[in-house]
Amino acid sequence: MLNIVLIGCGGMGNAHRQALHLLKDRARVVAVIDRDLDRARKVAETLGCDRTACDYHEVMETTDAAIVAVPHHLHHPIGMDLLRAGKHVLMEKPMANTEAQCLDLIHEAEKREATFMVAYCMRFHPVVVQMEQLIKRQSYGDVFQLSIWTEQHTQREPGSWMHRKDTLGGGQLFSHGCHYIDILLHWMGEPVEGTHIGSNFGTPWMEGEGTSNVSIKFANGALGYHFGTWGAQGTRLKYSFHAHCTDGMLEGQISQGRLILHRDAAEEATGREQLLFEAEPGKHVHNELIHFVECIENRTHPITDGRHSLQSLRVIWKLYEAEQHGVVADLRGLGL
Repeated sequence: MLNIVLIGCGGMGNAHRQALHLLKDRARVVAVIDRDLDRARKVAETLGCDRTACDYHEVMETTDAAIVAVPHHLHHPIGMDLLRAGKHVLMEKPMANTEAQCLDLIHEAEKREATFMVAYCMRFHPVVVQMEQLIKRQSYGDVFQLSIWTEQHTQREPGSWMHRKDTLGGGQLFSHGCHYIDILLHWMGEPVEGTHIGSNFGTPWMEGEGTSNVSIKFANGALGYHFGTWGAQGTRLKYSFHAHCTDGMLEGQISQGRLILHRDAAEEATGREQLLFEAEPGKHVHNELIHFVECIENRTHPITDGRHSLQSLRVIWKLYEAEQHGVVADLRGLGL
């Protein structure tokens, strides 16, 4: 039985709480940490855990692993403390706020032979997994355009760390869009060049961009696109993936848990639509945690380990830099 500490009981901490409850036959939560001790106690109670604290240092000796779900600027110091103590770490995305901090975490994990995984939970969403398999198998030919939309309203209390560039690490692209840049790279291969245009118009609470558009060209000539906003007051697409292939279009309706194939029938005036897959919502964080536990048990590398996860952040940093100079970003050679 793996002993785990949950550090952070906010939004993603609560998502991990639900997943941990489903995994209680394989992992035991030995402590819950949050600066709000009352909140930690409430979370601990739902997990059958009787130890809480405001400071993770108090419980490090009791655990094998930790889930870190705290403000982004705290990822590096907390992660380094845990890794130096030989603990396995599931780090909420993004890995850290600077490249130097990311490299510190990667190298420390390798030095200690500890499992270090970045929580790109969308990789584990059942619809995303099914869509990836069809794309990798070229079931409907080659993908020449992959577009991803994420439309939501994210606004915290005034002065929140999520509104500030120094604590968030950037804007919504860095904080949330990193999920989808990661998927674009994983599915489409090596990026060559790209652009980002972002704005906080419509999201005035954000210091960085609250809305962004990313376009990327890949080595094989295929294109990728991501639109993300934290200012949506309504949405039709919600979370949607469209993969235009040479023999059809795959639509991943992530929020609805549906994967649909669209084809235009030559003999018909109207197109065809076929439901390929349907999934229950809310399984991706659970699946992610299962993968983390199995990597520890089997001493295998997570599919979202530090080295693989760094490339998507490097792409974002290059896109930000190019945007400041009004040029197209050179995205070649950013892997580790």
